[in-house]
Amino acid sequence: MQKTINSTEFRKMVALGARMLEINRAKIDALNVFPVPDGDTGTNMSLTLQSAVKEMNACTSNRFQEICDAVSKGALRGARGNSGVISSQIFRGICSVLKDCNQNFDTKTFAKALEAGTKVAYSAVSIPKEGTILTVVRLMSESAGKLASKNKDFVDFFKAVIAVGDEALEQTPQLLPVLKKAGVVDSGGVGLMTIMRGFLAAISGEDIGADIPTEVQVKEKEPDFDDNSDIINLDLGDIEFAYCTEFFVINLKPQTTLADIDKLKEKLMSIGDSVICIGDLEFIKVHVHTNTPGVALTYALELGELDRLKIENMLEENRQLKKKLEAEKKAMGMLAICAGEGLAEIFKDLMVDRVIEGGQTMNPSAQDIADAVQKINAANVFVFPNNSNIILAAEQAKGLVNNRTIHVIPTKNVPQGIAAALVFNPEESVPENKTNMTHAIDNVAAGQVTYAVRNTTMNGFKLKEGDIIGLNSKKILAKGTNVDDTTLDLIKKMKTAEHEMITLYYGEGVDEAAAEALAAKVGETFPDCEVDFHYGGQPVYYYMVSLE
Repeated sequence: MQKTINSTEFRKMVALGARMLEINRAKIDALNVFPVPDGDTGTNMSLTLQSAVKEMNACTSNRFQEICDAVSKGALRGARGNSGVISSQIFRGICSVLKDCNQNFDTKTFAKALEAGTKVAYSAVSIPKEGTILTVVRLMSESAGKLASKNKDFVDFFKAVIAVGDEALEQTPQLLPVLKKAGVVDSGGVGLMTIMRGFLAAISGEDIGADIPTEVQVKEKEPDFDDNSDIINLDLGDIEFAYCTEFFVINLKPQTTLADIDKLKEKLMSIGDSVICIGDLEFIKVHVHTNTPGVALTYALELGELDRLKIENMLEENRQLKKKLEAEKKAMGMLAICAGEGLAEIFKDLMVDRVIEGGQTMNPSAQDIADAVQKINAANVFVFPNNSNIILAAEQAKGLVNNRTIHVIPTKNVPQGIAAALVFNPEESVPENKTNMTHAIDNVAAGQVTYAVRNTTMNGFKLKEGDIIGLNSKKILAKGTNVDDTTLDLIKKMKTAEHEMITLYYGEGVDEAAAEALAAKVGETFPDCEVDFHYGGQPVYYYMVSLE
């Protein structure tokens, strides 16, 4: 049990936190989803921490005071981008507490340090935004004190704090709509949790020389044209302040005070947003989005000299990105709606561009469908609702999209959607594909096998709760107490002489061996048909049946 950490061990924590961040840098970069997508959150945070480590390694003293000053100043000097600056301020706050330690610190002291890091980080941002790295560090710090009281051992303590951070990270899409829309968690938050795992590795003696992925993974999603699709239709006018302006103020004038730094921050907020103005009487780090970068520089010159000046035109970056996306836009794309990971994979294998979750018990809204269509880089998008209750919402989505034309193929079930996707031909025109898809769904008979949820009489069947029932889109055709027998009975009622192919899609709760055995029975019962089965993973229905 390790109840305290000395200065040498603290050095190792910082070093391994930076190392873990560098290992996972590219993965964190890939999560960036904001309006002008630099895709560089991981890189910025990694370079910030590397600067802190470089300064720390140059420190010859092993006293907490000197080590913490080195880490704090090194992080600030190397801070890049918003994520890097906020990270530097978290470390600045942590170091402001730990530098007063004599020989070592315990979990309670680190909890106080984390609280200080949160306070300093929040104060560094002009308008703190929840759903970001700030939320993650705040929720961890709010729990750290209680966790420290329960966990004297640092390994147990960090595991508990990381668990809280992971939970906070999972909440970020609910707090920041752009994250929810893109289906990812906050990239800065992932970076922070990566650092925390580096701290834990240093204490527990874990080897992180190899590529160790972060434990918190976002829901896997298809790439959006190598860029963030949320900005595809972003109007240039949506960017209120055109120039991202960053610089240092160095060699401050003798009469400059800490109050002057606060006044500089207030002036910058009057001419722009995304303001970060942090530092001390040695140097100041400034970041601002503004339409008048010259005014920002003039304000700063009142306090000292300018260094490492960088001004980027965000409007032009956005224009170039939109130009690239427009050049890569294809004529036609496809969107399918279904429930079940197996069914989703089948649609993706059929070259469907996007699949959104929805079905009998979870109908997506018109806006959900429109949002998904916007993320398909195609002028025309064929939408397969795959449920009669979703067709109207898909039609309504037509009026909610920009630069896209939605063509709703009125598929009432998943087998029809699969049949429609199968006949898609990118070499043919939109009208030809639409005609072929519509004809394809006419040749599919589909059924489902599920269970009765209450006692009732319907379609000539007296049903009791729990009975297995087989139905098509219109009515109940079979009833039984056994899934396999009811499925076979359903197929008998649906099959006609024209049908040559029977496909079973087995749902959640049905194992592959059972599905394979049932497919064999179906083949024996209907020797004139080719029989196949696939994992659908759909809820509610034991089997979906397709006859063609």
